[in-house]
Amino acid sequence: MHNSALKDLIENLTSDVVASISNLSGGTMASVTRVELGSGRLLVIKQSHLANSDLKIEARMLRYFARHSPIHCPSVLHADNACLVMDYMANDNQMSQRVQRDLAEQLAAQHRITATTFGLEFDTLIGGLPQPNPQTESWVTFFGEHRLRHIAQAAHQGGQLSASTTARIDRLIDKLDGLIPDKPTAALLHGDLWGGNILCQDGKLAGLIDPALYYGDREIELAFGTLFGDLGPAFFGRYNEILPIEPGFFEERRDLYNLYPLLVHVRLFGAPYIGAVENILMRFGC
Repeated sequence: MHNSALKDLIENLTSDVVASISNLSGGTMASVTRVELGSGRLLVIKQSHLANSDLKIEARMLRYFARHSPIHCPSVLHADNACLVMDYMANDNQMSQRVQRDLAEQLAAQHRITATTFGLEFDTLIGGLPQPNPQTESWVTFFGEHRLRHIAQAAHQGGQLSASTTARIDRLIDKLDGLIPDKPTAALLHGDLWGGNILCQDGKLAGLIDPALYYGDREIELAFGTLFGDLGPAFFGRYNEILPIEPGFFEERRDLYNLYPLLVHVRLFGAPYIGAVENILMRFGC
């Protein structure tokens, strides 16, 4: 959308005038723009580069998150397949120990929001990729079929994952019932909890962006937060005081659960992440 069309859209939505439009850092799949209105209000506009994009799904996730989670997220003003308009949330990128503790408290509160089945009432996205959420009573089945096998097959069909590594993932799926619980609490998960989606301001958690929502074992969320070193001792110390983490998480289940985000990265970015996937498979004898 050209700036003139974007300006018209924003002014029609807000009954305010656009004072300035500037580019923000975005991903490979979308451009991100900040708009300042005459009143001083700030908005963020995400515009997809993909022909088959559906930013309405991201909007639906944000609205669901806003209704159900105690953690702040951007308010949605408008969404269509290619354009998403949200309120801007300030971020100073200072992930201090105080912020980590604040995140721990708020995320523990979110993880107390539960469902009777794993999945969600609608399918979602992670990194722009389809994320199926059929409501399932077995966590072993949900994680094996709708997380690991789904993304592994997509990566194989896309040419990012070899047939032999895909077969090794199939063997691991066959062993899951001895490695993870079948009936953990189905907690509300942000689903894409890494540093780039955690906003900080003035020593507190400002909010979370870019959710990939579903209900699942909270340990998969905690694992993802360690994949790039974003969540540290201050976070886990406080979280564990509120919702104790079961033995074996750091030793085994963290790596197992991180197979899913690693496979997402293989699907998106290819070779740089395959070694990490293969190391985890080897660790579990597959």
